[in-house]
Amino acid sequence: MSKVLSISKAIGEALHEEMARDENVIILGEDMGKMGNVFGITVGFQKEFGEHRVYDTPISESGFCGMAVGAAMRGIRPVVELMYDDFITVAADPIINQAAKMRYMTGGQATVPMVLRLPMGAGRRNAGQHSQCLENIFCHTPGLKVVAPSTAADAKGLLKSAVRDDDPVMFMEHKLLYAKKEELPEGEYTIPLGVADVKKEGTDLTIITWSRQVYFALEAAEELAKVGIHVEVLDLRTLVPLDWDAIVKSVSKTHNVIVLSEEVKRGSYAGEISAQIAEELFDELDAPVERVCGLNIVSPFSPTLEDENFPHPADIVKAVKKVLNK
Repeated sequence: MSKVLSISKAIGEALHEEMARDENVIILGEDMGKMGNVFGITVGFQKEFGEHRVYDTPISESGFCGMAVGAAMRGIRPVVELMYDDFITVAADPIINQAAKMRYMTGGQATVPMVLRLPMGAGRRNAGQHSQCLENIFCHTPGLKVVAPSTAADAKGLLKSAVRDDDPVMFMEHKLLYAKKEELPEGEYTIPLGVADVKKEGTDLTIITWSRQVYFALEAAEELAKVGIHVEVLDLRTLVPLDWDAIVKSVSKTHNVIVLSEEVKRGSYAGEISAQIAEELFDELDAPVERVCGLNIVSPFSPTLEDENFPHPADIVKAVKKVLNK
């Protein structure tokens, strides 16, 4: 049995099921209670579960993230929303300098089982302070797990696993995917963290990607198939831990790779994956790994300029042909 939900509704369903399952799961963030979050994901939650489990916080990311870290160390499982992932810079100390390090620095005596939900990405005309993709910062920080789903089914299953995880999980949600409606299973299910998914099989080249760019990769794959080029689209789903086995399997089959993401190209996580492939799978490659990423600029407010700021299917098609020398 299956049903159709938008990705935002799938995220809301995951949160609702986890709160009903475990009374230690709480929600906090700006406008999460009475308003039900800026995207309507938690509408009605405060009325059902009470103000002691769904908190409206002040505009103080450092404060409420720090509170969540402390609560998590005392056995609560907070799910925190930052409204925009750009605001992680305000909450850098409690997340990067405290939550990420706590298990190691206490010799495993303390854990931080919290989820930080991070709406991200460009395309909504939100300008430079509300449009970034900052997975490179999170993936660079030891102690954090990083998840970036692309589908409604994955978003629900991965979020439920993230809530049950005993370490801090950065859960990245592309804002332009929230309204996308898709089929997902009825009832209870989880998807383990650290397992990638082949969204399309192919033999000529592997596109390694995540989040919204999965759909652009699939569009490009359709165009390329018309001229006899068959690419494989590997959706990582979880960036840390990285499903290296899935990358090895796919690269060993196609021998050509593009790493695709919406991040600014310079210093991107796409660059880290590219380097790992070059170091460990060099003998499998027929050509250098190509990165297709956002431009090295501040995200513009101008719609025309913003739309040029991140990769589109035409850019992917061009890059694939370059790698394959077609």
